[in-house]
Amino acid sequence: MVRQSLKLFPWLFVPTALLAGLLHGAAYLRFALAGLALLPLARLLGEATDALASRLGPVAAGLLNATCGNAAELIIAFLALRRSLVAVVQASLTGSIIGNLLLVLGLSLLAGGLRHPVQKFSALAAESQVASLALAVFALLLPAVFFHLVRLAHREDLALPLSAAVSAVLLLVYGAGLVFSLKTHRTLLGAVVAHDGPAWSTGKAVGLLLLAGALTALVAEVLVGSVEEVGERLGLSPVFMGVVVLAVLGNAAEHGAAVILAWRNRMDGALAICFASSLQVALFVTPLLVLLSFPLGHPMSLVFSAVEVVAVAVAVGLSGLVTLNGESNWLEGVQLLALYLILALCLALLPSREALAPL
Repeated sequence: MVRQSLKLFPWLFVPTALLAGLLHGAAYLRFALAGLALLPLARLLGEATDALASRLGPVAAGLLNATCGNAAELIIAFLALRRSLVAVVQASLTGSIIGNLLLVLGLSLLAGGLRHPVQKFSALAAESQVASLALAVFALLLPAVFFHLVRLAHREDLALPLSAAVSAVLLLVYGAGLVFSLKTHRTLLGAVVAHDGPAWSTGKAVGLLLLAGALTALVAEVLVGSVEEVGERLGLSPVFMGVVVLAVLGNAAEHGAAVILAWRNRMDGALAICFASSLQVALFVTPLLVLLSFPLGHPMSLVFSAVEVVAVAVAVGLSGLVTLNGESNWLEGVQLLALYLILALCLALLPSREALAPL
């Protein structure tokens, strides 16, 4: 009875967050309630996706997971773009990659290492995942590096067309990767991993997926409607609110899944979540949002701030070094978390995106 009550308790935040939004409550209250309400909704999105995927063939299941894997994050970013919070969206995208590779990986290594002194995983699989991620992330960051190096970061008339073209290329690469892994080389890469989702009927899974998506959109509207005001009152820049706050809230359910897998000594699964989620942000979520930003009337470029570029590059490099030998321990987790904390402290001191120095 107590256990069931604890499971239901987080759902109380969903109606209270929506009510606070309707009544135009205090910004702090709306933001806090909406952030807490997103946690069970993101979890339900993941469970419904897994349940539906288990009912489909391997190719359809792979496409479903690829599309819905970052659904909560995509919904939050899309609604923020509609409100012209371009700087916040840009920061949340780089923050998602940084958070996966430093915060989530660090928590996973720490949690698993406290229970198992040394954890082993496939160094070959980790190397392949890091290599794919590095190529994708560096391709994503190239426009930013180029515009900062040639001192043209302020030229939106040049940055926007290039960003749109690069985004189209990245989406083509993402599509090619899906065809490669789910169709032409599926047998070579191994069978699709079995899903641990609940044994729901197809109708129930589809219904809950649609319900969770709709509720996530409503709650996210409350969240993004208060994020700017909360940031201003706390004296925090849009970069901090995006990199640290929204990125963590948008991926909270996935973060928890990785830590639980590490605690159970399933490090290969935990690493796959960290790297695959980052890869999807780089190749699918970010370029899709760039292209969607134009018809929304708030065009977004790929010219990220210098701090974000450096932070993402360091996160990719360090996560690769940590997973290079196929073994991990809790101290490596502490080191990754320390770097993430230092980065968050630095970003908290930034008054605005314009205050960032160019490369």
